Amino acid sequence: MKYEPITLQNRIVSIDIIRGFALFGIFLVNMPTFHSPDFLHQLYGLQSEYKGIDFWTNIFFQLFVQMKFFPMFSFLFGLGFFIFMNRAKEKGNMSSSLYLRRISFLFVFGIIHLIFLWFGDILHLYAAGGLLLLAFYNRKPKTILIWALSLLIVYFAFLALQLLIPASFMEEIQQMNAAQGKEELAHYLKMYTEASYWEWVTYRFGLEAVTMLVQIPFSLIPVFAMFLLGLFAGKIQIFETDPRNIVKKVWLTTLLAGLPLTIILALSLLSIINMHVHQDAFTLLFTGMNGIVLCLFYISSLILLLKIDRWRKFLYGFRYSGQMAFTNYIMQTVICQIIFLGFNLYGKVSLFSGTILCIIIYIFQIIISYFWLKKFRFGPLEWLWRSFTYLQIQRLKIK
Repeated sequence: MKYEPITLQNRIVSIDIIRGFALFGIFLVNMPTFHSPDFLHQLYGLQSEYKGIDFWTNIFFQLFVQMKFFPMFSFLFGLGFFIFMNRAKEKGNMSSSLYLRRISFLFVFGIIHLIFLWFGDILHLYAAGGLLLLAFYNRKPKTILIWALSLLIVYFAFLALQLLIPASFMEEIQQMNAAQGKEELAHYLKMYTEASYWEWVTYRFGLEAVTMLVQIPFSLIPVFAMFLLGLFAGKIQIFETDPRNIVKKVWLTTLLAGLPLTIILALSLLSIINMHVHQDAFTLLFTGMNGIVLCLFYISSLILLLKIDRWRKFLYGFRYSGQMAFTNYIMQTVICQIIFLGFNLYGKVSLFSGTILCIIIYIFQIIISYFWLKKFRFGPLEWLWRSFTYLQIQRLKIK
């Protein structure tokens, strides 16, 4: 295996490739929420009954996909913040003012996405966390790392506290939620399959959008921790010099830590480990911990693989979708809403079928992104975002 030094241009391309890979993983996670009442299942703790190939697809998702790619995307957001601020300073621009306009646009667009299209928007959450990043830009790498790890410890400690709730009380809560969820499910499906667009939006706003906005403080904790890890990676120049071979150490550490976590999670998902009424809380805790560890394992693996020429060529297609991540992320929502709501397929697609469709759509996005970027410098939404940030219409076409 031949390792090559990463130039400035290659460093940016590597980030685009990793971002494209993360976007694919996020799409895999999001797909069940597009074609099934996954939101209601999560809100009320309803169990999804999977059988046959869907059962094993779900096991694979829980072990290797669920809660692994959102942290990866969050890490890249923190890294992108560092790159943006540095470039703005190098050009003599007011970096803080530019960045505030940048995340303001992101927040407004995210709220529009959340209210009018889909409950799972992450843009508004990223904008809220992105504002806090300004307080850490001039901090030392060690301070940033301590904050990131501390936030993760607090988050997982809070999840672990659920295991201490008395079993009788937990059982009572679960029964109440299940009864309420089953009553709501029929109405939920009716609104998604029969209601007019504005009736659907109004219903979703009260149930979905408000719920997601209320959860921002808690949801932001692990997201912001990964922002800080991305900022830390930028500060110590992992994509340029990799001081003291940190990437290799992270790869080995997360591999060794990920194995027992994955095994415990698998035993829980297969009910070999049975915590009875605390089973969901136990599974969520280990899914979250395994997610952070495997996220860092995936990132470090990709960084190492992208130093090898033949792997770089194999993964290169992700660059195009990653370079247009904003546009592709929104288009995933638009395409899926057209398919599942427009063609009355909501609630009728299996987990495995939805996964195959997800892969097909993403390949299509890579191809479209490739041809678009042969003629244009940015994706459509990236161009709009950039123009708003600099308060100047950006040149779109490649000369």
